[in-house]
Amino acid sequence: MDASTATFPANVTKALADGQLQYAMTETGPRFIEKRTKARDALPEFDALRDQARDIKNHVLDHLDIYLERYEEKVQKSGGHVHWAQDAEEARAQILAICRKANAKLVTKGKSMISEEIDLNHYLSANGVEPVETDLGEYLIQIRNERPSHIIAPAVHLTRDQVEADFRKAHTHLDPNRDLTEIPALVEEARTVLRQKYFAADVGITGANFLVAETGTSIIVTNEGNGDLTQILPKVHIVIASIEKIVPTLEDAATILRVLARSATGQDFSNYTTLSTGPRREGDPDGPEEYHVVILDNGRSNVLGTEFQDMLRCIRCGACLNHCPVYNAVGGHAYGWVYPGPIGSVVTPALVGIEKAKHLPNASTFCGRCEEVCPMRIPLPKLLRHWREKEFEQHLQPQSIRWGLGVWAFFAKRPKLYRMATALAARVLTNQGHGKGRMSSLPLASGWTRYRDFPAPQGKTFQQLWKERRK
Repeated sequence: MDASTATFPANVTKALADGQLQYAMTETGPRFIEKRTKARDALPEFDALRDQARDIKNHVLDHLDIYLERYEEKVQKSGGHVHWAQDAEEARAQILAICRKANAKLVTKGKSMISEEIDLNHYLSANGVEPVETDLGEYLIQIRNERPSHIIAPAVHLTRDQVEADFRKAHTHLDPNRDLTEIPALVEEARTVLRQKYFAADVGITGANFLVAETGTSIIVTNEGNGDLTQILPKVHIVIASIEKIVPTLEDAATILRVLARSATGQDFSNYTTLSTGPRREGDPDGPEEYHVVILDNGRSNVLGTEFQDMLRCIRCGACLNHCPVYNAVGGHAYGWVYPGPIGSVVTPALVGIEKAKHLPNASTFCGRCEEVCPMRIPLPKLLRHWREKEFEQHLQPQSIRWGLGVWAFFAKRPKLYRMATALAARVLTNQGHGKGRMSSLPLASGWTRYRDFPAPQGKTFQQLWKERRK
């Protein structure tokens, strides 16, 4: 685990002072929100599909062992192999063994958050196998030696000028006088460099948005086509996915796909939705000679049957990140590990331990937007509250905060005293504001959200308010 998870407050301070990061987040964040809104409004049955998607996942989680066994059986019948990994170490070792059996020196990779979770790239590199990310965003962060800052847009934190500088530093074999001032030129350069890797790779590794128990099929969704080249051209294709990626049937997968792209990028469907079932068969024009699926637990089975089980419905669309005021103020790297934003603040404590990620459940305004936009209807604020309770029970908070909560609880249990105290506090602060020209009123009576934590939005983003404060 990245040690910076434990220093979340310091990470936030650094992120807020990073002018390039603030510019990048302000430029890209609103576009995700606008596109999702248009896509949702154009599909009248969107909310009904969300209900169906939630119910499908709940059914799977209640019968996960049955569907995992059925999926394995179907993969084997198609000529593929399934490998079970209890933790990151086992998953890495299994993948390396497959690569060594294939005498692989170069591995191309499609986008996979699971490979980030197990730190696969560094492991392969340390063992003599060169991994090359083929998703443009993942390729950018690989040459920068960073983690993704977003679930679906790994390089959302970068500006065009930063990308140009990174390309000139990494691609020293190209003409130093080439024009990289426009985005199409950057994309074309990445395409040219990566195309050579596709043909040289011995093994291709992809993630999976879904694993279909009915057919033994893995499904990926991409917008660049890199996933197809990664799994078709090498002689070995490895799929890596976690246990909750199972869906019962292709029809179930299609139902969830209808809310996935709309929630993630505002598209009806991603440009490429690719289904893979086993290795190349007789008569197939292309495809791998070997097909392997590594299914990772890494703590997820411990979540089943607990108050946190709902988090396993996540389909990694990133909608909660796009609508979160905290994420949009500090970016993804401040969270210190693989999964940022509201879902990261729930998932990370479950996978690495609340004692190592105690700050993340508090990285929320509780405005409720994450739950409102989640296509799988995950009650993220409720799960964050559960983690805060765990944090409190284990005495992980500073003593000053625990005392403060104790004082608040004393007044909260006595409504009359609470009203008197808040009225007095409001009067004192109002008088101070009139005297110093800083504060004229407090929103104690109206304008609060249904979670009653923060005033309703006033038409300005956190970034805009932050910039005004710095002037």
